[in-house]
Amino acid sequence: MTIATGDSVTIEYIGRLTDNTVFDTSREPIAEEAGLAEAQPDREYAPLTVEVGAEQVIEGLEEGLVGLAAGETTTLSIPPEKAYGERSEKHIQEFETNELREMLGGELPEEGELLEAQSGQRGDVIHVDEDVVRVDFNPELAGETLEFEVEVLEVN
Repeated sequence: MTIATGDSVTIEYIGRLTDNTVFDTSREPIAEEAGLAEAQPDREYAPLTVEVGAEQVIEGLEEGLVGLAAGETTTLSIPPEKAYGERSEKHIQEFETNELREMLGGELPEEGELLEAQSGQRGDVIHVDEDVVRVDFNPELAGETLEFEVEVLEVN
C-alpha cells in the first residue's frame, strides 16, 4: 500500500543540512554521534508517526512521503520554501533597550543569547546598545535546504 493523504505513517528519519550536519533524527545512535543527545538529554529518540496532510511536519517532508510504501527508504531534498522559508528581515524585531530591560526585570540580554518572547517564540539577540536591542526570530533552519533520509516503517 502506498502512502496517500490521510494515511497515518510511521517513519525513522535523519535530517541533515547540505554540509552533512545532522540537525534532527529519530535514531538515538545517530543523535549521540552528532552530539544532539547531549544537547537534549531528556528527549526520547523513537520512530515518528504522522498523519499525512495534517501539517504535522514540514510541507516538503509530507509531500515526499506520498507514494512511498512500507519498507521503502529514500532521501528527500527539501528547499527552504517547503521547509522553514527564507530568512527575512521582517522576523527581526527591535526593542528599546530601556523597555526591554524593564520587561526582563532589570536584566539586559547580551548578543548571542536566546530570548523567549511572551508568545513563546525564541529569538537570537543579534545586537545590543544603549538605545536598541535587535532580536532575530527567524526559525533556526530558515534559508536552509534540508535533506531527510527516511525509512517508512508502517502505513495505516
